Amino acid sequence: MKKNILIVPGDGIGQEVTEVGKKVLQKIAEKFGHEFSYDEALMGHVAIEATGNPLPDETLAKMRASDAILFGAVGHPKYDNDPTAKVRPEQGLLKMRKELGLYANLRPIKLFDELLGASSIKPEILKGSDILFFRELTGDIYFGEKGRKNDGDTAYDIAEYSRYEVERIARRAFEAARTRGKKLCSVDKANVLETSRLWREVVQALAPEYPDITVEHQFVDSAAMMLIKDPRRFDVVVTANLFGDILTDEASQIAGSMGMLASASVGDSTGVYEPIHGSGHDITGMGVANPMASVLSAALLLDISFGLKAESDAIISAIDQVLKAGFRTRDIADSTTAPEFILGTDAIGEEILKRI
Repeated sequence: MKKNILIVPGDGIGQEVTEVGKKVLQKIAEKFGHEFSYDEALMGHVAIEATGNPLPDETLAKMRASDAILFGAVGHPKYDNDPTAKVRPEQGLLKMRKELGLYANLRPIKLFDELLGASSIKPEILKGSDILFFRELTGDIYFGEKGRKNDGDTAYDIAEYSRYEVERIARRAFEAARTRGKKLCSVDKANVLETSRLWREVVQALAPEYPDITVEHQFVDSAAMMLIKDPRRFDVVVTANLFGDILTDEASQIAGSMGMLASASVGDSTGVYEPIHGSGHDITGMGVANPMASVLSAALLLDISFGLKAESDAIISAIDQVLKAGFRTRDIADSTTAPEFILGTDAIGEEILKRI
């Protein structure tokens, strides 16, 4: 197989972890007889510094021309501390999602048994958790009208969804549930929000087309509580953009660290694969960032965009072997981890490469 992969490192530790992800992809190509070619492009703070634009036209053109995109992270503290900044790294993310039609964000929350102790949740509650989130990615208050009035003293963000937007991601979630535990939980706030009432109406209308799937509806506050109380009750979860943003970060505690969670943003064309963590400027350049979420994102890329399930499984197996051997990055180490087994970004990457 010949494929073109675009690497978009972005900001902070995104540049460090995508380098490991790229090495893993290349090792897979060598082992399985594929030919992957690579290009790189700027996005986020580094792109603003270089061009004044968080998503330059050249980067967008490269994205459209690629077969898949391995993405790092965007963000910088200077924007977090200046809410009045007109140009921000995150604007590049929103534009990328809209321009590439990336309406579905898939976030697998799968716990490696060796990391049961890394979470703040009791192991007996966590063991066996395996959740697949579908977060709608191009609607809600992130893309609705927003602004200020009353001399800037009042702010507003309008949440908006169309029936079509809800239906297309709900269908993806239903289809995924058929390949897993045949359970779908739709999360909304239909007791308060009109957009959520439409959301529930659409999911209920689709349910008869999938008689083999057990459908449950939960309000977002209840779902947030149940994720911590009993995460094993969930199989496939589908929800709106804002709720999905919050719930998937909460669910990172099931896996022990954001550094272990990959994601896929897909639509009808080129898919984007990225760790769910941010740019981590507090640890940038220290060589301690956990690259496993980026490596697992590469595994998703192979599976979803290229249909290479065996190759994807080889990566997951390699990570499992590394963890079974006792190696950890500092974010997933605990009091029982010997200091010599706590490795940096590149060193843990080498251990993964050895086992592919």
